[in-house]
Amino acid sequence: MAIKVLERKPLSLAERTYLPQIAGGLRITMKNLMKPPVTLEYPDARPDIPKGYRGVPTLVKDPNGREKCVSCQLCEFVCPPKAIRITPGSIPEESETAHVEKAPEEFEINMLRCIYCGYCEEVCPEEAIFLQNIFSLNGLSREELVFKKKKLYEIGGTLPDQHFKWDKKRKAELSGNPHH
Repeated sequence: MAIKVLERKPLSLAERTYLPQIAGGLRITMKNLMKPPVTLEYPDARPDIPKGYRGVPTLVKDPNGREKCVSCQLCEFVCPPKAIRITPGSIPEESETAHVEKAPEEFEINMLRCIYCGYCEEVCPEEAIFLQNIFSLNGLSREELVFKKKKLYEIGGTLPDQHFKWDKKRKAELSGNPHH
């Protein structure tokens, strides 16, 4: 079996000195020097957040300032990196929301584990968890980036609720018709 060796054609003087390649690189550099800069001077200039951006998951309250989360734990179950931990609690009988079975005693999201997939928001039947447009998190320790219930409500705030389900249930109970 014979091996065929291909002969290379000899390099020209320009190719041996790499002048065409250097000139091509300088041409690209000069062209880019004339363009306006694309770098944002963060934090003075903030980027435009696109619609549908999946940012930090937070808890939200209804327009009346009540907790929407009922500790169903679906978000904890569906979270791929297991970043959410919920400890269910009960609601006191004297509370105006006593007809709701549970409320979270503890709710925390480990932002170091969170992969911002949005499954928690999608699976929440009460629309209590939303991904906000926050993209910059920082902390001096790992513990600071494990957001507890209080911090999650501070970041999330209150969002409009189209359902007003608790108001309807409460009115039905007061009228004596629990199935309304």
